[in-house]
Amino acid sequence: MADIIYKRRFGDRKEGRQIHSLPAYQKITAYIMVKRNDACNQFRDSIEVTEIDRYLRAKRAEGWKGMGMLHLFLAAYIRTVSQRPGINRFIGGQRIYARREILINMVVKRGFSSDGTDTTIKLHFEPTDTIFDVYRKLNEQVDEIKADAGDNNTEKVANTLFRLPGPLLKFAVWLLTLMDYFDLLPKSLLAASPFHGSMIVTDLGSLGIPPIYHHLYNFGNLPVFLSFGAKRRAIELNAEGQPVERKYVDYTVVTDERICDGYYYASAFKHLKSYLMHPDTLEFPPEKVEDDIF
Repeated sequence: MADIIYKRRFGDRKEGRQIHSLPAYQKITAYIMVKRNDACNQFRDSIEVTEIDRYLRAKRAEGWKGMGMLHLFLAAYIRTVSQRPGINRFIGGQRIYARREILINMVVKRGFSSDGTDTTIKLHFEPTDTIFDVYRKLNEQVDEIKADAGDNNTEKVANTLFRLPGPLLKFAVWLLTLMDYFDLLPKSLLAASPFHGSMIVTDLGSLGIPPIYHHLYNFGNLPVFLSFGAKRRAIELNAEGQPVERKYVDYTVVTDERICDGYYYASAFKHLKSYLMHPDTLEFPPEKVEDDIF
């Protein structure tokens, strides 16, 4: 995927190329389940984090200050996309497209208090990125947001729209939705939109609560919402029948079922968990990057 340059063809969009080889019954699902919330599937899993904690502590001791579960989840997801690119598809104008890049959206709080303002960031990744690349790109953007109290592009667009009277604002949102359907949104607006991208992630562990099942947005084209929560402890029996205490992190994934089938999603989730459980594999680029079908 990283080494191939695509020439835009008729039917392609700014964000990706149309997939033509899918069976008709899969293509038609976007006409039956028109809205993204019609097509939400929910998945939940957990990982035992004793060894992961040791790994992250070792990395922080090596100088990767603040490396944590968020960096690991992002790196594991990016690596999963490199091997299962179908989860990076999206629906646009009721057609299925392979996204050209990996874009991950996040809500960032400028301060951890009840009156701390929220803003969004959009992170651009390559399928060959390692956990160290993820660490650098994420921390650079978060530091930039926290250092600048001014509005970013997303907030500027929202502020401009909200100056309109209610009826005009409603019409403007309808018009933007129509433009998005026909791929008429300008690139500058797509770059600022928190509703367009590969995946949106929320770290509820930083708030000390379990993960939620977050809905997908009907506006835009985000096909995946990933949430993970705070560490929890559980008393379990080991192989010898003795009680032991283990630590877990729960995570949930809400997906748009129209972009790929259940078997493909299951395979992707297995890859994701494997990378989470073996973070050392994320320190190096993948041996091979798989390209999506045509």
